[in-house]
Amino acid sequence: MKCAIILAGGKGTRMKSEEPKVMCEVIFDPMIYHVISSVLEANIEDICVITGYKHEIVEEYISALQGNISHGYQREQLGTGHAVMQARGFIIDHLDDEILILNGDGPLMDKDTINKSYDYHMQNNNAITLVSAIVDDTDGIGHIKRDDKGNLLRIVEHKDATEEEKKISEANAGTYWLHGSDLLYAIDNITNNNVQNEYYLTDSLEILINKGKNVGAYVCENSEVILGANDRKQLNTLNNIMRRNINDAHMLNGVDIPCTDGVMIGRDVKIGKNTRVLPNTIIKGCTVIGDNCVIGPNTWIEDSVVGNDVILDNCKILDSTVEDGVDAGPFVKVRANSILKKGVHIGNFVEVKNSVVGEGSKSAHLTYIGDSDVGKDVNFGCGTVTCNYDGKVKSRCTIGDGAFIGCNTNLIAPVEVGEQAYIAAGSTITDSIPDKALSIARAKQVNKEGWVDIKKPYKEKK
Repeated sequence: MKCAIILAGGKGTRMKSEEPKVMCEVIFDPMIYHVISSVLEANIEDICVITGYKHEIVEEYISALQGNISHGYQREQLGTGHAVMQARGFIIDHLDDEILILNGDGPLMDKDTINKSYDYHMQNNNAITLVSAIVDDTDGIGHIKRDDKGNLLRIVEHKDATEEEKKISEANAGTYWLHGSDLLYAIDNITNNNVQNEYYLTDSLEILINKGKNVGAYVCENSEVILGANDRKQLNTLNNIMRRNINDAHMLNGVDIPCTDGVMIGRDVKIGKNTRVLPNTIIKGCTVIGDNCVIGPNTWIEDSVVGNDVILDNCKILDSTVEDGVDAGPFVKVRANSILKKGVHIGNFVEVKNSVVGEGSKSAHLTYIGDSDVGKDVNFGCGTVTCNYDGKVKSRCTIGDGAFIGCNTNLIAPVEVGEQAYIAAGSTITDSIPDKALSIARAKQVNKEGWVDIKKPYKEKK
């Protein structure tokens, strides 16, 4: 059986954040989310997260995630080995299992690296397998020291390394596989005899070598997976890499992104083939988009379902459903709990909120549809407003199939408009309208001749 310990106790002082380091976001989600997601994708379901600085924030966040995720608390930040010691009970429960240890601020670690390093670990019957990578910049890394035959000797932290050791370009990724009983033995024998007076988990390697155990290092194929971030500039680097990786994966799956400028797509988003995503488009959350759509430019979609053959130009779609063949934009906002049914047209400067707009209905411009149930083939004239709030409660409007709403109409909720009813432009509707009726609710026009000359409402020019 496989399980995992994720180290997430760091403060991240250089981030200059009020939140724990692992809560800093990469492509819309905290770094800890990406790590947990990769672990779950690798079919590891039993996870223990070690928290520390402002632990309540991390613990509340992970409690809302799916999976068997427990946590331990590191009251003092005394090194990675000390952090793992806080999972002692978890380790004891998994003495016969293989335990993955990794950092909560390494969001680029992926399921392929996790699975391949596990296979290497098992095939070589190792007590510990660490993940390493060959890097160009050796500053600050944990250096992998080997003998002349390539056998692992130990990991030397950069602060404790000699000048010769600092030249070693094989870097420790901070990701390890250990057999449960071997991990327990290692943490019971780690000391803080080093420059920082901390308990280094990396000392586990030398401890297990001295016990005569098999050890090994899986050199990962992509060195980017080991990257973390200590400041906002490095966080930007992680964002750019993950954005590129996600966009590349979608393009290889048949999504057309002709120009990736400003295109940011969350890791959980699903997009169908032959859909085109245009610049400055953000798609996040658990959004699902169908085939043959055009999304963007300048469009934001969050936690929504978009059907096939949809065009969204300069739109903001939040927690809503957009069915097949909808055409919306520019400058359209669809707010939570809305459904745009098949073939709906929503034009410029239209807002829809908590409403169902029926098949084939049209609102070409400058309209607010809030808390309403709209039938099929309804036409909204320019400037229509559903007045859904009286200062105390919000009420709904119901508009029947085929109704025609004239320009500058106010519908004072709650009100019902019958099927194929017509409303004259400029009306304020306060009562229900029967099917196929014409409703006119406006003051009679009165012309007062000569009024301007009498009242002189302007300042006469001298």
